Amino acid sequence: MRFLHLSTCIALAGLALPAFAGPLAHREVLPNGMVLLVTERPTIPIVVVRAYVRAGSVYDPADAGGLANLCADLLTRGTAKRTGPELDQAIEFVGGSLEGDASRDGATIGLSVLRKDLALGLDLLAEVLREPAFPEAELKRRSEEIAAGIQRSEQDPQTVANRAMAQLVYPGHPYSRPVSGTVESVRRLTREQVVAFHRENYRPDVVVISIVGDVTRNEIRRDLLARFGAWTAPAAPRPAIPQAPASPPVEARRIERNLTQATVSLARPGIRQDHPDYFPLVVANYILGGGSASRLYTKVREERGLAYSVYSGLGPGGYGSSYFVGLQTRLEAVDEAVRLVKEELARMTREPVTAREIELAKAYLIGSYPLRTDTSGKMAGLLVVVEENRLGLDWPDRFKAGISRVTAADIKRVAATYMDPATFSSVTVGK
Repeated sequence: MRFLHLSTCIALAGLALPAFAGPLAHREVLPNGMVLLVTERPTIPIVVVRAYVRAGSVYDPADAGGLANLCADLLTRGTAKRTGPELDQAIEFVGGSLEGDASRDGATIGLSVLRKDLALGLDLLAEVLREPAFPEAELKRRSEEIAAGIQRSEQDPQTVANRAMAQLVYPGHPYSRPVSGTVESVRRLTREQVVAFHRENYRPDVVVISIVGDVTRNEIRRDLLARFGAWTAPAAPRPAIPQAPASPPVEARRIERNLTQATVSLARPGIRQDHPDYFPLVVANYILGGGSASRLYTKVREERGLAYSVYSGLGPGGYGSSYFVGLQTRLEAVDEAVRLVKEELARMTREPVTAREIELAKAYLIGSYPLRTDTSGKMAGLLVVVEENRLGLDWPDRFKAGISRVTAADIKRVAATYMDPATFSSVTVGK
């Protein structure tokens, strides 16, 4: 209960971290459609950039799983002007970093450099986004490394459970497929496919660039226009991605593995962060399974000793979200542990939470929120989240206000909608 006591002290002893004053950043849409978000932090001589492209695995063809992930991975492995080793040398020489990765919804290129090296950093960023070479040798090497990583991940019960649950919560939707693809699909990918994916999906009108650090918005606008101003979007729109099913069938799946304990996941469709029920559900989730003072932790671990870890949470996404509960327990205790979880879910739908539970949940959620922006990297990442979820640049202040307004009646209402145990699918990994 250490962190609960800390949150209580922060909020109730008058030591809460200061509220945000005004918007998180300056926002501007550049002439080619790129969205620019700038937070000026002149006291820190470092500049952090997140270039987010709406080109995640949702755009993978059904028979080419892992294509978006491989494309993002290869962006920094060579350009029309520099080889992969030359890119590495250029960024490492100035003590910076440049790396890419993909998620379900998008790909991110992260850049971090000292202020004095920003021009070089932006040159490299423009090269990898606009002119990647996708060397054949690098593609073959990374494909095998990714395939080997997928094989290793099959030994991780949590990964196995997550992949199976995605199929149950998002049936028939791109979210049901793993971002990295499968061993077979990754090994089939060709350079021609990667080049075509980049040509079709890397375009300025689907790019968000967030910049945090020792810069001014006028300066960075000029610098970006010099490097990206001539980058134009194709006339043809990309195919629309559908929303995930709102009410998929409820299923229970058991995956046998020779393990000493079982990993259990329960999940159902959730809601976006811009949904009116979001704030009450955040508070309800904290009370149910958000920390070491939660009902699940108290009942399943502390009182019954059935699980080392038990938790609940919200899994956001642009085309579908989830609400989930996870735990690990002894093989012989799976049924009992799941029964207790479902009992606590049902209790949230029937009984009002206490005033003390609400007080402590709000104290933690509001008091800890500023920690999400205490580094330039965290701030740059949050700006992308805010932009992609249409939350508004006053989001931290609205988050605080929204959490503060939540009542016991609000919690009971959203619990009845999103915590009914009969609406949760389950996956158990273990004999």
